[in-house]
Amino acid sequence: MKYDARYKLSKCFDLLKVELVDFLTELNSLSLTSAIVFKLPETKKGDENNDINQITISTLTGDTALDLALTNYNRLFIHDNPHHISNKTAIRLPGALCFHLSAQRYSVIKRQLETINKLKTKLKDIVTCESGIKKEQRFEFIHQQLHGLITLNAYRKINYIDSPDSINFGWANKKIVNKVTKVQILERLHKNYRSEKAMSAYTKQQWRHLVEKEIQDINSIPNDAILKIQRPVKVQPIARVWYANEKRQVQYACPLPLLSFSCDTKHVTKLGTLSDYDINNIKIKHKPKNKKLKLIIARLHLYQEI
Repeated sequence: MKYDARYKLSKCFDLLKVELVDFLTELNSLSLTSAIVFKLPETKKGDENNDINQITISTLTGDTALDLALTNYNRLFIHDNPHHISNKTAIRLPGALCFHLSAQRYSVIKRQLETINKLKTKLKDIVTCESGIKKEQRFEFIHQQLHGLITLNAYRKINYIDSPDSINFGWANKKIVNKVTKVQILERLHKNYRSEKAMSAYTKQQWRHLVEKEIQDINSIPNDAILKIQRPVKVQPIARVWYANEKRQVQYACPLPLLSFSCDTKHVTKLGTLSDYDINNIKIKHKPKNKKLKLIIARLHLYQEI
């Protein structure tokens, strides 16, 4: 199974590279009507897990924005990054590129994008499902075949939209919430205890002592306790796309520039800007009532409903 999956992985990636080159060549030949991208600060090696409270962006427009966007669509390996940049964090470049084109060329572009995005989905599926390997083995499996691949960049789809009236940008703070059982957590903790590897901040003896204490804490709670892992996700840039005739807004995650196409040469898409991020200036329009939670294990982001 692994040998077959390795072959599929290499073949799929080779096809993706070819399609990307053809697509970016085609995109670069289109009539650019407007473009804006926002450069975020580089994440230096060792800073990957630092809390992000402020982000100061740099705005690029026109052909400069296009050139940087084309580079980022094809940034797939760590050797594509400067030496001092973290290899554990994917580079994000929110923004939008707007083009006028004929209906025939639009048809070609859409087919290319659909093929690229299917290959990206297939690549992820080979690694996470078809290979049959465990999650902790995926890094080695990928890098044996594609050394230095930035997997998140390879998996990211390229989003495109049709003749919106405006595109505005903002920031999203989210949390990933998963319900878990007491049994599942105990299984995880016992696995941690048996593991030969300790977290980098601890000696092996300190690590086992910590996990023993966590097991005791979990054993002390009721069997029917409602437990949740509530893991924060680093702030993400988003794009809000508005269609005036339909009075409809669609929101997209925007780690890469959105592509906007129009076959109407008179159509103009208004592009907004992205403000610097400051955690102290977040305005929450609507915050739903959540049940109270008690922190049980900080390193697992494990909480109990109370």
